[in-house]
Amino acid sequence: IKVIQFRYAKSFNEICDQFLELGKVVGRENEAKKIIKDVRHKVMLVKKKITNKNPTKAGQKVFVQIGAKPLFTATKDSFINDFIEFAGGINIANTKTGLYGREEVVAQNPDVIIITTMGIVGDNEKNIWKKYKTINAVKNNRIYIVDSYKLCSPTPVSFAETLNEIAELLSKNK
Repeated sequence: IKVIQFRYAKSFNEICDQFLELGKVVGRENEAKKIIKDVRHKVMLVKKKITNKNPTKAGQKVFVQIGAKPLFTATKDSFINDFIEFAGGINIANTKTGLYGREEVVAQNPDVIIITTMGIVGDNEKNIWKKYKTINAVKNNRIYIVDSYKLCSPTPVSFAETLNEIAELLSKNK
């Protein structure tokens, strides 16, 4: 049995590279190349759409919560950060580990909060955030729950789909 180990992909490009490598391993390199070409085009279209909508406006500040106890977020060197930036947002998380405090979130005052589903914990977390009335995301009702499989375990194809979803969330209620 041939065993191949992939390291944790930290960016959209690494997800694509690993998909191509997997395509080679299973003898489907040409199909993998076509899928990656299509996906890169879709990602480029979303980025272009964002740029064309309002090229001069600064991006919205976004906090993505991927864990509750302890509070955990997406670092700047992650594909979740790529979701945020490609969709025209700015990741407020200034951490190398992902551990974060609610006080830091309140101080950063995000325009949008995105929470992964985490089962019913996601709904509970949304209710907790609603108590922080000074946060722009709370004031403007811009707290969203996104499926954790889409956000935390994307394939190249699901990355493009989820990016489109994140871009739509960021474009709501501006």
